[in-house]
Amino acid sequence: MEQQKIANFMMAYGNLFPADKRAYIEEALERCPDEKYNLLSTVNFKNPTMITVLSVFFGWLGIDRYLLGQTGMGILKFITGGFFGIWTIIDWFIVGKKSKEWNYQEIAKRI
Repeated sequence: MEQQKIANFMMAYGNLFPADKRAYIEEALERCPDEKYNLLSTVNFKNPTMITVLSVFFGWLGIDRYLLGQTGMGILKFITGGFFGIWTIIDWFIVGKKSKEWNYQEIAKRI
């Protein structure tokens, strides 16, 4: 794949992935055929900032866990009220990292 396309992709989406995985993504994109690159543009990546904001306001409902595909954890969080608020506060600090990891897993499936 062309270096310009890789640079454009990483400029647009690079902050949505864990910092330690960005080099791997760039290497994988270099080997990726153009057809797969077009498929990557259709992936709906999760914005870590938006997930964190939703966690702050609606974390006790488990919304953040639902968005990350962790339905069971979301239901448990809803039933317990975020484990009486403790789990909700902990998630404020880790849900951003989890969303970046989710984004990485999504792109790793497709490359």
